[in-house]
Amino acid sequence: MKCPYCAYEESKVIDSRPTDEGEKIRRRRECLKCGKRFTTYEMIESLPVIVIKRDRSREQFDRTKLMNGMLRACEKRPVSIDVLEKAIDEIEATIQNSLDREVTSEKIGELTMEKLKAIDEVAYVRFASVYRQFKDISTFMGELEKLINSTK
Repeated sequence: MKCPYCAYEESKVIDSRPTDEGEKIRRRRECLKCGKRFTTYEMIESLPVIVIKRDRSREQFDRTKLMNGMLRACEKRPVSIDVLEKAIDEIEATIQNSLDREVTSEKIGELTMEKLKAIDEVAYVRFASVYRQFKDISTFMGELEKLINSTK
């Protein structure tokens, strides 16, 4: 951190505490050359994630869209909003931690199906039927057979 008084590039942290909102860290620093003290604020940099859709168009990642899709799959199922929120948090963390600024909708769909499979198998099959665009009953039955075999 460059000193605002003498431009020396090394300082030591004297005090560190979260701000009132808890979204930033306030640090009191002391320049190792001139000895003057100054304050810096540190916050998490959040870059938008861009979703590459099937038609190759791009749009910003939207939690609400993901929640709506999962809610539709879980309709009339014993799945709480809290469980879905946690799953979406985990999906979003996986995407953010990948360090890629662009992710395919297919990747998001696969992550979502993985979470739904653990939450509720009926919701998983509902989501998979729309996501994978099952063309006929045999494709649908194939997915059901995979699910049955994986739970044995």
